[in-house]
Amino acid sequence: MSLVHRPLGSVDYVTTFEAQKRFTAERGPDTPDELWLLQHQPVYTLGLAGKPEHLLIPSEVPVVKIDRGGQITYHGPGQAVVYLLIDLARRNLKVREQVTLMEQAMLDVLASHGITAERHEGAPGVYVRDAKIGALGLKIARGCSYHGLSLNVDLDLAPFLRINPCGYEGLRSTSLKEEGATVTTDAVLAQLATRLTELLERDYPLAR
Repeated sequence: MSLVHRPLGSVDYVTTFEAQKRFTAERGPDTPDELWLLQHQPVYTLGLAGKPEHLLIPSEVPVVKIDRGGQITYHGPGQAVVYLLIDLARRNLKVREQVTLMEQAMLDVLASHGITAERHEGAPGVYVRDAKIGALGLKIARGCSYHGLSLNVDLDLAPFLRINPCGYEGLRSTSLKEEGATVTTDAVLAQLATRLTELLERDYPLAR
């Protein structure tokens, strides 16, 4: 049973959020795992523990309360988003292992473009020096994950200045473009899908 890659293009956040919940509620033991590859129209998302005060300067960009962990973040055009709809139990995969795997995929893709990034202890995601370039968040329901990761490729970083990204006051954001890489968001999405698939199928193959 192969991992399905589903390119969705540029999509509305709420519609995609509802589709993830519906997919997870309706999937069965033989439903293939999927990676949804997309970009979002501008939106702030506020996680379960999210504090509204982390939105410093309200704007026309909508704020959507959602069911992943974490605080507030921004999604917009030029950001590579991958949602991982994975049956963790079937792959004998723990949540912490999936988080590490997602971070590793972003680190590897960044390295392929000459960008040295790193993890920060206690702060999920990936960073270039003191600036965040990749974020992640998951929800587990019925033993399956949804939501996923976002990697800043070539997007307007100004909306991050209106928030405390992920709840951290003064946290800077950066992107592949800011770090000198010339690559399209679609190309980065394809790279992320390939690397995530390699890691999932090599390290956490389906139980037989």
